[in-house]
Amino acid sequence: MSKVAIIQQAPYVLDKVRTINKAAQLINVVAEQGAKLIVFPEAFIPGYPAWIWRLRPGGDWGPSEEIHGRLLKNSVDLSSDDLKPMLTAAKKNNVTVVCGINERDHKNSQSTIYNAVITINNQGRVINNHRKLMPTNPERMVWGFGDGHGLNVIDTEVGKIGSLICWENYMPLARYSLYSQGIEIYIAPTYDSGEAWVGTMQHIAREGKCWVLSCGVALERKDFPKDFPMLDELYPKDEQWINPGGSVIVSPSGEIISGPLSKEKGNIIIDIDVDLAASSKRALDVAGHYSRPDVFNLQVDKTRQSATHFTNNS
Repeated sequence: MSKVAIIQQAPYVLDKVRTINKAAQLINVVAEQGAKLIVFPEAFIPGYPAWIWRLRPGGDWGPSEEIHGRLLKNSVDLSSDDLKPMLTAAKKNNVTVVCGINERDHKNSQSTIYNAVITINNQGRVINNHRKLMPTNPERMVWGFGDGHGLNVIDTEVGKIGSLICWENYMPLARYSLYSQGIEIYIAPTYDSGEAWVGTMQHIAREGKCWVLSCGVALERKDFPKDFPMLDELYPKDEQWINPGGSVIVSPSGEIISGPLSKEKGNIIIDIDVDLAASSKRALDVAGHYSRPDVFNLQVDKTRQSATHFTNNS
């Protein structure tokens, strides 16, 4: 048995430093309760850009520019020491951490933001960085397109883990790329919630015969900074919940084991039998004995994409 924790808490929206420190504190808290795998929501640092679903495209250009500038400055640069408090907490507590971040590109233009999910091992190192392949609808005005570089299943002390972000989980080939690497704990940080989403998580668990941990964004109006542009217009004072969370844990049989945790901030901490992910495949193994490689074949390019390739002729 392995103890896992889903963190359904709000960040300090648009404040990278305070949110990272909060995440480190939360790692300490749930690790003391025995958690060995700790999962944070989509874009937790420094918050999911919920405003994009309410700002008028083109019409609210000024506020959009101001907010995006603040998001850019507070996005995580993985080449820096931004995440040091979280890395230290993971190593100190001997835990694995999966966390959604707004990642600022540090190699190319250095001004593109990606919706990324990182994996921190129990030695306090970032061992995987998956960038969301296809931002959804207005998200494309915030985030660049990811690539297959982070489509990896990582063997940890808890089990073999991998992640897809929000509506990437509706992409059959993306899911299959993880199934084919023997995933046991499938992690889905998301802004989505509700019955339809939970049904999708149950389907993925049954299809992949894996544990599914869906970590939702719990966000209230009070979580926005008081100087947030157009706050009253976008979020009237009588509106409490901007997003309800809805975190849930599903077994390889598709049974809901815990959650959904809705309109509530808290943590789901439970023991799971990781071995069920293997034994459940006796009847159905979509990437193994139930596959037909003579008929279907999937090729995945894990190259980190770049528009520029320099050749040194000297």
